[in-house]
Amino acid sequence: METHELTKRYGQLVAVDKVSLTVRPGEVYGFLGPNGAGKTTTLRMLLGLVRPSAGTVRLFGKDIAQSLGDVGALIEGPAFYPYLSGRDNLRVLARYAGCPAGRVGLVLDLVDLTDRAGDRYGTYSLGMKQRLGVAAALLKDPKLLILDEPTNGLDPAGMADMRRLIRRLGAAGKTVLLSSHMLGEVQQICDRVGVVSGGRLIAESTVAELRGGARLRVVADPLDEAAARARALLGEDRVRVEDGALVLDVEAGKAAWVNSELVGAGIDVSELGVRERELEDVFLELTHVG
Repeated sequence: METHELTKRYGQLVAVDKVSLTVRPGEVYGFLGPNGAGKTTTLRMLLGLVRPSAGTVRLFGKDIAQSLGDVGALIEGPAFYPYLSGRDNLRVLARYAGCPAGRVGLVLDLVDLTDRAGDRYGTYSLGMKQRLGVAAALLKDPKLLILDEPTNGLDPAGMADMRRLIRRLGAAGKTVLLSSHMLGEVQQICDRVGVVSGGRLIAESTVAELRGGARLRVVADPLDEAAARARALLGEDRVRVEDGALVLDVEAGKAAWVNSELVGAGIDVSELGVRERELEDVFLELTHVG
């Protein structure tokens, strides 16, 4: 899936501003941003539900109208008949979409709902409703699955279930575009990430590249002298003081060298460890939040 300068305006409001992103076959792609950043509007344009003001969308190298048969989606939560069972709701959708009847049992098993498939949808927990929504999106056996905030409103157990499901789908070769504002969720399950803020795509990379590798955290005394020595060794821009400790942008393999240099300069080092940069740190830096 590719977009080129995809834009949506509502009068003077620019909800999506020249977003160009690429989702590669077989990857789990995280579309990350705060609520109101333009994520859902972008997904609606990908599915032809909202007409772009400018820009283009290509799915599998074709126009939207020619390729939607290969796309499954769950946008802004599922909607089913509350008085029908989960299985019967899927049977209705399968008939409407022209899917083989055998797909219903397969997708129920895939999302771990077989045991509750005969229960009325109205009795389902929020997590079960979300999983049934994913099952419905999988009925056509799509090549691309688009999920909009699939863990929104779930308790920790429900979130963990959904993460495991998305990992299984990715491992099975499905291409998944996952929209989320949950940084930990994206960090755990996505291969690459696009970060959107204020309707604009401000970064696109692998999670590892965005995090920028590990850093060293050093607790030393006196701190000012330790910071000055570290800056002399590494450069001004690779040394920060955070919460009473030094944070050094240097690979973990140089920890012994850093320790030796500081101790040799008469500085007491009481703690030295590797600190992995969290995706949350990157996001706050990119969006200038916090």
